[in-house]
Amino acid sequence: MHFSICSSLCISFLQNMRSMRLFLLFAFNYLLLLEAYRFTEETDKQSLLEFKSKVSEDKKAILSSWNNSFPLCSWNRVKCGSRHKRIIGLDVRGLQLGGVISPFIGLNSFSGAFPPPIYNMSSLELLNIAYNGFSGSLRPDFGDLLPNLEELTIGSNYFTGAIPTTLANISNLQKLAMELNGLTGSIPPSFGKLGNLQVLSLGSNSLGSRSFGDLEFLGALTNCTQLNVLTVSRNRLGGDLPASISNFSMNLTILDLYKNFISGSIPHDIGNLIGLQQLSLGNNLLTGALPTSLGKLSGLVEFSVSSNKMSGEIPFSIGNITQLGKLYLYNNSFEGTIPASLGNCSYLLELIIEHNKLYGTIPQEIMQISPLLLLSMSSNSLTGSLPKDFGRLEHLVNLSVAHNKLSGKLPETLGKCLSMEGLYLQGNSFDGSIPDISGLVGVKEVDFSYNNLSGSIPRYLANFNSLEYVNLSYNNFEGKVPTEGKFKNATIVSVFGNSNLCGGVLELKLKPCFSQEPAKGTNHSSSKKKVVVGVCVGMSLLLLLFIASVSLCWFKNRKKNKTNEAAPSAVGAFHEMISYGDLRIATDGFSSNNLIGSGSFGTVFKALLPADNKIVAVKVLNMQRHGAMKSFMAECEALKDIRHRNLVKLLTACSSIDFQGNEFRALIYEFMPNGSLDMWLHPEEVEEVRTPPRTLTLFERLNISIDVASVLDYLHVHCHEAIAHCDLKPSNVLLDDDLTAHVSDFGLSRILLKFDQEYFLNQLSSTGVRGTIGYAAPEYGMGGQISIHGDVYSFGILLLEMFSGKRPTNELFGGNFTLHSYIKSALPERVLDVMDELILHNGLRIGFPVAECLKMVLEVGLKCCVESPMNRLAMSEAVKELISIRERFFKSRRRDRH
Repeated sequence: MHFSICSSLCISFLQNMRSMRLFLLFAFNYLLLLEAYRFTEETDKQSLLEFKSKVSEDKKAILSSWNNSFPLCSWNRVKCGSRHKRIIGLDVRGLQLGGVISPFIGLNSFSGAFPPPIYNMSSLELLNIAYNGFSGSLRPDFGDLLPNLEELTIGSNYFTGAIPTTLANISNLQKLAMELNGLTGSIPPSFGKLGNLQVLSLGSNSLGSRSFGDLEFLGALTNCTQLNVLTVSRNRLGGDLPASISNFSMNLTILDLYKNFISGSIPHDIGNLIGLQQLSLGNNLLTGALPTSLGKLSGLVEFSVSSNKMSGEIPFSIGNITQLGKLYLYNNSFEGTIPASLGNCSYLLELIIEHNKLYGTIPQEIMQISPLLLLSMSSNSLTGSLPKDFGRLEHLVNLSVAHNKLSGKLPETLGKCLSMEGLYLQGNSFDGSIPDISGLVGVKEVDFSYNNLSGSIPRYLANFNSLEYVNLSYNNFEGKVPTEGKFKNATIVSVFGNSNLCGGVLELKLKPCFSQEPAKGTNHSSSKKKVVVGVCVGMSLLLLLFIASVSLCWFKNRKKNKTNEAAPSAVGAFHEMISYGDLRIATDGFSSNNLIGSGSFGTVFKALLPADNKIVAVKVLNMQRHGAMKSFMAECEALKDIRHRNLVKLLTACSSIDFQGNEFRALIYEFMPNGSLDMWLHPEEVEEVRTPPRTLTLFERLNISIDVASVLDYLHVHCHEAIAHCDLKPSNVLLDDDLTAHVSDFGLSRILLKFDQEYFLNQLSSTGVRGTIGYAAPEYGMGGQISIHGDVYSFGILLLEMFSGKRPTNELFGGNFTLHSYIKSALPERVLDVMDELILHNGLRIGFPVAECLKMVLEVGLKCCVESPMNRLAMSEAVKELISIRERFFKSRRRDRH
């Protein structure tokens, strides 16, 4: 139910029920803004009847008018609004009601400052106002005014300022939960006086100063002998981890210090905390080795020290943690071998030890952990082969051993891991053929690239209905590539770097397959000779035809006294070409009615290809513009061999002569019906006929940013050669039917491994400046070398623009005052001041922590567009952070529904 009621309503309940020692629970869950309009007078009525049903039997007579015989607004103690006839007030003071307060008078979305009347309720024992929109700071004398509180829960609001030190005066306080706010300052060490404290939850704030002294409170909390849960994750706490944490109560089950700036090493006596079930120390600055005393924590279920600077060997004693369910040691510098004792952790579900310096073989004992769901050992220096009995891991969903030094044949039992969804073996030296994995029908992603695998590509892969990505590049596969099923879609299949493959769909650009089997009764040697002769004759004819064609072109060009450049070799990569005449017909004579955009080197038209009744986008190059041919060549070269779902697909090209004898170049792309991101972000600048039907929601913007980040990560790291886009901006991000983003316009792109000094100097001349003003990296303007870091800068600016609604070239900015400094100066407290106000009016639920979500996204943008190229966030990290933010958004949606 949704109630439009003020805080005084709930205060009325408090004043009425305080004498009966009934705890008040403000179950204020946030709702979608639009959903508020779905509630009616009937839902109000049903909610009050639910409330009445929970009142004790001897008091129900007082609410006798609450029934279907009377109009809702005539019910006793009920007040309705004058216009909409919905309930706006409910007063039950003095009725001495008993029973349980129904949750149906909660699922509200209060906002504004903390209600002052609550400070007058000195007898209050429980206060829970989580998941609302309250803001402002708490009074410094909070604890003195409410001395009898046993539980204070104000998480998921917008409170700012310091934590009142007077909270330490509430001697009976058992639970203090203030997570997901904007609190700043220090955590009061005086909390150590709270002898009854069981839960202290302060995560996801801005507490601390990233310096020594921030962790003083930890030593003080060792006096809280009842402490069960301590979480201060996602703050700004700095300084060395004190050894005193080993003296915490043995009642402590959760210690969560994740994502701060904590340095030092893990205390040797951490094993004293024998009651721990979760120890989260990931994303900090910890150094040193893992203490062997960890083995004493036999009840530990989750242990994380990921993304730190730790080193040394993984202690053998870790195998004594027999209840361990999740072990995260990734992104450190651990070395040595993987301890075989891990096989004792028979309840282990997730083992992630990627991105370390581990060597040696994969222990056979790990194959004994049958519940294992996720196993990632990638980016180490592991040697040997995969254990033969891998099939014992029948519940394994994801396996990654990529980028190691593994070799040998893949085990036949791999096909018995029937739950497999992700199989990542790339970057090793595996040889032989792919074993029978036809049983892995639920697999979504398969990457066998950069190995020495051979044999044919299994045809059953084409029938895997869930398959979204298969990479077989740079191996020794041979024979015909399937053309049915999933292999029809070249955007999810990668097979380049296998010289003996043939066939496949046209988009894979492989050589055709020829049968070389002799007919029955035919001499094999003679058949072979015939084939050789035929091939030689054919090649000779092709050579003559080629020479004649080149001579003819040269003659025509000379006759016209022109110095046109030859058509780029990259165009030859397309199996199907299209003529100028066909494009002229498809665009209705390049009519302005079909014009959908224009850029530096050309104009884009919407076209209908009559052959297959397909709508496409045609980019016609302006050949009179200096650099247009280089742009055409760059785009063909960049897109001919790359495939990604968030790239605009280049279908074919046209290299021809128009009807006046002029040189004509065009590129044909798949058509994106929802236009560019630019027109969605700035609809006021778009012609009325093309204005988007609505604005983008916060969630849609987040999805689009992840799409763009993913494709940049692919171009920078996962292509056969690194590619810099060099002109990322909203107008080059196109949206399909479901608003999935596709990056376009590779006219300025660079394949970085094909870099040479002469070309570099040409491109940095006054006529070849890289990118667009406002989005181009600052080093490009000073003649700096083109790199993937320039794309990261452009992405950062794009991200800031997407969520602020302001272009980097806005008239507001000038001199040292830029979009970057404008956003940075507003974080974290004034983040809503810089948010695109259209976001607030499009699909946001009341009470959703918009400020927290937006702050995290903009921080990613700021880290991407710092001035120093080497200090910018890698695109892979940007993808991870944005996905993490999206997952958090999903969680809040699920929590809202339940």
